[in-house]
Amino acid sequence: MSTVFHHLGVTPIINGKGPATRLSGSLLRPEVAEAMVEASRHCVDIAELQAATGAYIAEVTGAESGYVSNGAASGLMLAAAACIAGHDLAAMNRLPDTTGLNNEIIVARSHRNMYDHAVRTAGATLVEIGVADRYAGAGVRDAEPWEYAAAITERTAAVYYVQAPGNRPSLPEVVAAMKPHDIPVIVDAAGQLPPMSNLKRFIAEGADLVCFSGGKAIAGPQASGIIAGRDDLIMSVAMQHLDMDTAPSRWNPPTRLIDRDAIQGMPRDGIGRICKVGKEEIAGLVTALRLAIEDDASGAMRQSWSQRITSLAEGLAGLNKAQITVRDDPARDPVPMLAIDLDEAALERSAEAVLIELETGNPPVYFEPGEIEAGTLVVNPQCLRDEEVATMAGRLRDVLRD
Repeated sequence: MSTVFHHLGVTPIINGKGPATRLSGSLLRPEVAEAMVEASRHCVDIAELQAATGAYIAEVTGAESGYVSNGAASGLMLAAAACIAGHDLAAMNRLPDTTGLNNEIIVARSHRNMYDHAVRTAGATLVEIGVADRYAGAGVRDAEPWEYAAAITERTAAVYYVQAPGNRPSLPEVVAAMKPHDIPVIVDAAGQLPPMSNLKRFIAEGADLVCFSGGKAIAGPQASGIIAGRDDLIMSVAMQHLDMDTAPSRWNPPTRLIDRDAIQGMPRDGIGRICKVGKEEIAGLVTALRLAIEDDASGAMRQSWSQRITSLAEGLAGLNKAQITVRDDPARDPVPMLAIDLDEAALERSAEAVLIELETGNPPVYFEPGEIEAGTLVVNPQCLRDEEVATMAGRLRDVLRD
């Protein structure tokens, strides 16, 4: 029983959906929580902590530099701000007013989503390209590399590329189209871990800035994220994010993060100041990242997920109104899943009705609803605790009256 939540009258849930923000993200490992508590007992210079952490992020991503944001979405806003303002202190001071600035960011129509709010918050104007025929069912084509190049104007600041399986054109194709024009490519890779090899993949494919969530598969604090990329752009990110409330005569930022000789003076608090990151989140993220990389290398991470899925499948064996399928092919499934195909005719209820009953019962049980229209509930084990498996199976049997 969670004392802190029950004191507030909040009921903890059983999370079979995975590390979704609306369900409070991932579960912190004890080592991560301990690192955050330890960090809370000391005060440090945040710029120095960001510089040290950035060096570690650079090491594990293959990027020139790195930075900790308070989530992938704020990372996207900071990335857009960096591409628009560069090292121009006056431009930084004006954002999100981008009048007269190069503020156009090119994006494929098929990449538009609710998170591009973050990019637009920096003052960017999105320039859409492509016709998403294959998503509309009208054909097989999407945006083409030449369309990215054709959309470049004297006001182009960057390309916004949302990484997802099957996206077209590929990231290397987009990078190749932009390189001759020196246009940076921002990659939204918030949910692209696992596999942990993706930490290095997008930088290796030529991205200039890559944003990851810290609160999903890394299992760090929910309000944490990673920005990895070019030194000059990370420097701009830092200048627009850090607290600048000190006298210029006493401003002495770490040289590996901010090169004072490259700017005209001291920045003021920038647009990213609203996205502050605490020492606890930074310490927790670094610890979680280290553990996630180690567990991925040893196979321990996937093994623990597979064990939970197998135990749940055993607990659901013999259901008459549902068919259970374990999806655990490492070559195809980054995370092993359990599919529960409901016989809606036999149940005399829709899968949606079953899902609502599960979510509103005691305890509330959540599933991945992406295949609900096909009558399928999917279990993602990333946020499922071993001791919750039997309870989840029991709730499902009760709701199915099976």
